[in-house]
Amino acid sequence: MSKERRLGRGLEALLGRPIQEEPQAAEGQAGLEQGPPPTNPLITKDEQGQQWIDLQVVIPNPYQPRQHFEEAEIADLCDSIRTHGFLQPIVVRQVEGQFQIIAGERRYRAAQLAGWERVPVQVRAVDDRQMAELAIVENVQRKDLNALEKAGSFQRYLQEYQCTQEELASRVNVDRSTIANLIRLLELPAEVKDMVATGEISPGHARTLLPLGDEQEQCGFARQIKQDSLSVRATEQAVQEHIRSADRDSLLVIDQDGETRPATTKKSRQSHLVLLEDQLRLALGTKVDLRQTVKGSGRITIHFKNPEEFERLQALLNSGAGGLREAG
Repeated sequence: MSKERRLGRGLEALLGRPIQEEPQAAEGQAGLEQGPPPTNPLITKDEQGQQWIDLQVVIPNPYQPRQHFEEAEIADLCDSIRTHGFLQPIVVRQVEGQFQIIAGERRYRAAQLAGWERVPVQVRAVDDRQMAELAIVENVQRKDLNALEKAGSFQRYLQEYQCTQEELASRVNVDRSTIANLIRLLELPAEVKDMVATGEISPGHARTLLPLGDEQEQCGFARQIKQDSLSVRATEQAVQEHIRSADRDSLLVIDQDGETRPATTKKSRQSHLVLLEDQLRLALGTKVDLRQTVKGSGRITIHFKNPEEFERLQALLNSGAGGLREAG
């Protein structure tokens, strides 16, 4: 079996044991009758012991992160199944009179396309929370699952089970920084998210737009990235220069003749302040203003545009310096 067809280590650990492998009671155990394990009339076995069920009683995973399945990919898998059969059964759990898919929805769709009436399965006993975790583990490392689908699965899990990013990272064996960086993409306007989903710009490009804060500016930069094929680094520099230019324009004074002119600042703001401000903007993914007086005191202003962004920033700041480094 190829490496791509094997379940990941985290997926195997979460799946637990098959339902049909329940151990029988030990001999002589008081109060229990000996006998064969219970059978399920919906499941049959072939000569090799493989379990099969009717395709009609199989239903998709309600926690599936993937929102889009490539028709050409399903068609290719359909041709393979017609020629070679199933190289790996679909993993399911029983819910009342149906079987929800845990792993293998593309195989399920290909079997439907191929006209199969029954499919090979492994039946596992997992609860709703394990189902959500299994869906994340199976999909998070797939190259063909877009960043926003991954981000959506993380966000739904955090909201459903009211846990922290650190707890989720530990349960599904994913770096916390991966979770944080992906979820931040959900704050972008719909136009930018669509461009990420279709691959017109990368998740790295999109993250550099977060410090802008203004949705029109973010969309404008996204279009420029696509039009000019900008690198992530070039986009980052352009965004920083845009923010610095906006800051300079905002520092205006009215002189005694009523004329507006730029305020004079020491070396147009000291370079170390500009550098720190840029670092904070990139690390926090939002607009940050840093001001220092001639006496050396000052203030740092962190902007947020909605309660959800405030909660993200609060969690990031509470996680300490290590969290800031990972998020940057």
